[in-house]
Formats: sequence, C-alpha cells, structure tokens
Amino acid sequence: MTEAIVVGAGPNGLTAAVLLARAGVKVTVLEAADQIGGGTRTSELTLPGLLHDHCSAIHPVGAGSPVLRALDLERHGLVWRQPEVDLAHPLDDGTGASMWRSLADTEAALGADGHAWRRLFEPLSSDFDALAGEVFGPVLHVPKHPLRMAFFGVRALQPASWIARRWRSDGARALFAGVAAHAFQPLHTPTTAAIGLMLISAGHRHGWPVAQGGSRAITDALAATLQDAGGIVETGRRVRSVADLPAADIVMFDLSPHGVIDIMGRRLPGRVRRALGRWRYGPAAFKLDLAVQGGIPWTYPEARRAGTVHLGGTFEEVDAAERAIGRGELPQRPFVLVGQQYLADPTRSAGDVHPIWAYAHVPNGYSGDASAAILDQIERFAPGTKERILATAKRNPAEMAEYNLNFVGGDIATGANTPRQVVLRPRFALDPYHLGVPGHYICSAATPPGAGVHGMCGYHAARSALRYLRL
Repeated sequence: MTEAIVVGAGPNGLTAAVLLARAGVKVTVLEAADQIGGGTRTSELTLPGLLHDHCSAIHPVGAGSPVLRALDLERHGLVWRQPEVDLAHPLDDGTGASMWRSLADTEAALGADGHAWRRLFEPLSSDFDALAGEVFGPVLHVPKHPLRMAFFGVRALQPASWIARRWRSDGARALFAGVAAHAFQPLHTPTTAAIGLMLISAGHRHGWPVAQGGSRAITDALAATLQDAGGIVETGRRVRSVADLPAADIVMFDLSPHGVIDIMGRRLPGRVRRALGRWRYGPAAFKLDLAVQGGIPWTYPEARRAGTVHLGGTFEEVDAAERAIGRGELPQRPFVLVGQQYLADPTRSAGDVHPIWAYAHVPNGYSGDASAAILDQIERFAPGTKERILATAKRNPAEMAEYNLNFVGGDIATGANTPRQVVLRPRFALDPYHLGVPGHYICSAATPPGAGVHGMCGYHAARSALRYLRL
C-alpha cells in the first residue's frame, strides 16, 4: 500500500493528509507539539472559562476556502459564527469606519466614499468564489478566468497607498489601511494591496466569521475527517532529521523553508536548497490576551459590535508604524489588531467577563515587552479599559517561535510578504510545492497562496503528490 508521512498538523498539513488519505494512501501525520493545530489552537489563557485563540482568530478566507468548503467540515462540528459588524477602525475624534458583510450597508456607512468602495469591491466579492480558485494557488498558471484575474491582478500588484487614493475621508482610507497592514509591510510597497483586496472581498462574500468554540474547531474537524479516511495523527513526534522519518512513498512538510533544510540538508538538490535558504522572514507579532469585565468601552459605537477592531489611527499613521518595524524599531503607537470573538460566539465568555485577543506588529525577534504599547493603543480609543482588566497573558516573538516552529522570530506569516516572495513563494518553479526529490513536498504557508487558515497550500501540494503517484 502506498504510504505518506506528513510532518506538521497545522491546517495545511491536515488538509494535505485528508486528500491523500481519501485517494487511498495510508497517511500518518507527525506533530511535534502535544496538540494539533499549529496557529489554530485555543485554550483558557487568562481565567477559567474564557477561551482564547492562540494565534489565528478571524477567518474570512477559511469560510471562503474552496477546499475547506468541499471537505464539509460542518459534519464534524465546525460552525461559523458571524459578528454583527465584521470590522471597525476607530479614529481619535470618536468617529471611524466600519465594514459589514453587506456591501450595501458598508457603502451607506462610508457616506461620500461608499460609492467608490462599492465600485471596487462589488465585482471582486461577487466573483470571489470563482476568483478564489485562481488566486489561492501558484501565480504561474494559465488562468481559467482571465478577465477576472486581470481585474484583480492589476490592482493586487499595486501598493496599498495607490488603492487608498480612491477614497477621500480619513475613515475609508484607514479602513483599507488596517486590512492591507495584515501584510506586515509598509503600505507604499508593491503587492501590499493584494491582501487588503482579498480579505475585504472575502468578507463581503463570506463575512469575517469565527469558529464556534475557538479556532481549534477547524483543525479538530480536519483531524476527524482524516480519521474517517483512515489516516492517523501522532503528537509529540518532532522530526529533526531524515533519520526520524519512517519509510514512505510521499513526505509532506508543513514547515517553514528553513525547517525543511534542517531536516533534509544535502538530500535537497543544490538549487532548491539555495532557494529555500534565501527565504526571508518578516516582522513579528507580540500577543496579548485580556480578561475584561464588561468588554471594551470603545468611544466609536460600531467598534462595540465588531468582531475585529484595527487600531492605528489614520492611513498615514498605520503606514508609519509599519515602516518603523521594517527598520527594526518598535513605534510608540504600533499597529494593533483586537479580536472580540465572543460577540459572535458567546460560549467563549464567562458571564460578564470576556476574552479579548490582541497582538501588535513588532520587529522580527523583538525581545522587549510591548504589552504597555498595546494597552495604550486600546486605551487611546477606549478610555477606561485598563480599569476593567482582570487578568492578562502575553507571548513575545521568541515564545511565539517556541510555540510554533514555523513562526521564525515571531513571524506568524511564515515569511516576509515582500513583492518577490508574494509572487515567487518559496522559489521560482512551475511546481513550487515539489522539493526536487521524488515524492517530497512542502505545503506550509511559505507556499502559494500564503498565510491564512484556508488549507489551500496543503491542497495544491497534495494534488502535486497525487499526480506523481498517478492517483
């Protein structure tokens, strides 16, 4: 019987394992940690009864992922919960801008800028499901929908600052800035528009939902689906070298490029080893979880109903903060993401005490404590928050890297979103998942289409392996 080993039980590794197992391959997944999930783990980090997502939290591309939808994870308990307001971006004067799943509601809320917002995102969101099959894969391919791809691609290659010229108000420009800043890059950098366009388009099509019970529900459902197909998962099995790998026809690595080199070493062809060795890691995340009595008292009313709140002020302030971390500096006011998942999923709270998920963008390998800067940013837009905090839990970049070996230097995206790496990840090749050794593949977020809980990296890597096996 054909056998496969998958190293890493994150969403991509588990997705690849499911597809291989369903094709009749005997699959074993080896996970170094004691729990599966990679960045999708959830636990009580502050107080008993409060469920905090460890890393990934909000899932527009998860709900819209072609492969996750096809796997019907709802059969194994995955339930998507939608907040009333998807995203809010407050400003200092108590106003701000918000995004709803409804494009019409968002247009109305943005006032004079609403029409320009709709004109950009209506075609992208209405075509999202067809577009996802194109953009959630390698850049080098023959498009099935060339006109749709052209409409998206021409804009996606632009800096976010160019796209933001479409809007005049600080609110609309800041709203786009906060989403584009998920690239962890200065907003004048080419290709930074891509992430903003994709996440907003996904939101207007599928919303910005959370998984009921925590992000762990996604990988729990994947693991149950794998078990149904005959595959197994072994936790506490760290692979340090090829000597730790059982004999198999297929080896799939849900690891960062440098992690693959550490294991494979000279067994990789020189050109592949050199290409993976050039892989660059980006800025890091400093994570702060809070237990807050009564929730956060935002001065901007829509933020009190929003599943996600971006804190960074105007477009120019967000861009300045991203430039600073790119220079290795922690700005006084870093860009901060706040998750209020309990608004869509009340099961995460304990009475009137609610779990608040937050992280700041910081330089890669940052060794300081950004807790005060994060709290100051929250207090800036929600005075009185500090008085409501009952408990905290923090995780710095070094601890993020220890928690997940793919988060090198605290980089939760598994690689810098530079223009070159966005287009040619992890190396220039028609099949970027194949490692140049028969039957060996990489399927982590370093491969197309990149970071996010969507499983599409695992999907494409598994398809490449099945072509090799002629299955």
